[in-house]
Amino acid sequence: MMLKELRDEVYEANMDLPKHGLVVFTWGNASGLDRERGLFVIKPSGVSYEELSPENLVVCDLDGNVVEGELNPSSDTPTHACLYRAWGDKIGGIVHTHSTHAVSWAQAGRSIPCYGTTHADYFYGDIPCVRSLTKGEVESAYELETGNVIVEGFANLDPIAVPGTLLHNHGPFSWGKDAMAAVYHAVVIEEVAKMATLTELNNPKVQEAPQYLQDKHYMRKHGPNAYYGQGNH
Repeated sequence: MMLKELRDEVYEANMDLPKHGLVVFTWGNASGLDRERGLFVIKPSGVSYEELSPENLVVCDLDGNVVEGELNPSSDTPTHACLYRAWGDKIGGIVHTHSTHAVSWAQAGRSIPCYGTTHADYFYGDIPCVRSLTKGEVESAYELETGNVIVEGFANLDPIAVPGTLLHNHGPFSWGKDAMAAVYHAVVIEEVAKMATLTELNNPKVQEAPQYLQDKHYMRKHGPNAYYGQGNH
């Protein structure tokens, strides 16, 4: 069996999605990339989390072709493959969910503004909502074009500094250095979406946090002189 260590990691990432309340039924998936081999491991399509195991995950190449596995890979596999082809030197894991609060912003077609430091700790600027797919894109190669639309929406954004997005009318996608980091960012998106909704209810005229405060919180964790945590102890 190929990529045992990566299979174990991607299995844990997938199992963390319902644990964190990000998916119900089979509404989500996680994948992880082996950059050197140009292969990724992803959840099989429509398989319940109770039935999931490291062994029944599916290995695909960067064109989305199945390399190992008896089950069909996630229907979102072409989206994952597209993002790995575009950003595989920067990311090693991808998550897609239909988590409630993030989806509400995606369905509204709104990026999530940075209203405070919780958001700024993980995303440099707004969590963008990229455009909805056109009728032609949906009818031609829906999941592939989903990836293309995300890449297009990030033409002027750094996927490391902005480790996730909303897709208009659809929901959130997140990524990171590996599958577990992608799960972490999926949790952040959902929590920040919830906070932003409540913030606007409390103050419909709320303004985004000052840029200097956003900069401080992002840079103290992720900048060249980051000092948050124990890494520089």
